Amino acid sequence: MTLRQAFSVTWDYRCPFARNGHEHILDGLEAGAPWDVTFVPFFLNQAHVPEGGIPSWEDPVAQPDLLAMAAGVVVRDSFPEHFLAVHRSLFVARHDEAGDLRDRDVVRAVLSRAGTDADAVLAEVDAGWPSKTVRDEHERVVDELDVFGVPTFIADDQAVFVRLMNRPGGDGELARSTIDRVLGLINDSPELNEFKHTRLSR
Repeated sequence: MTLRQAFSVTWDYRCPFARNGHEHILDGLEAGAPWDVTFVPFFLNQAHVPEGGIPSWEDPVAQPDLLAMAAGVVVRDSFPEHFLAVHRSLFVARHDEAGDLRDRDVVRAVLSRAGTDADAVLAEVDAGWPSKTVRDEHERVVDELDVFGVPTFIADDQAVFVRLMNRPGGDGELARSTIDRVLGLINDSPELNEFKHTRLSR
């Protein structure tokens, strides 16, 4: 019997590296990878607030940037059977279709395309609790693990920011082996703090 490996990973739909990492996770899960994944929202606006600045949670200018993530949280927590499809579709809308995820109509269309009840999801967004959930989960990983960006992979008490340069392109085995390699480094090589190529190979 294959043991399920548990890990968490942060996301913000606007980050291209989050898109790459999460596509690997999604394709790997579809290919049967034995992972127990917890998806954790992380609001990049808040990560870039200068010391003494207005927290993004309290800044009216930043509120539209929370829309897609709040919708993702609603689906994750209230319509979990649709979450993986919605999660993928929101990344696609932003990075493949150049959609503006601050636009309610764009988010509504993505939700509908992914097979969920867009009106029900947006009604929950309007209720306010999803934005509070984003804040609570963001602040928890910052306070407990010093997380600073997306995607950060978290296994036990190890948190590692990871930039994957490639997309799996629907190749489930590539996706699975890529994420397994990331998890192996986190679990087996805690002494490896940074490993970054000075030049891109393409």
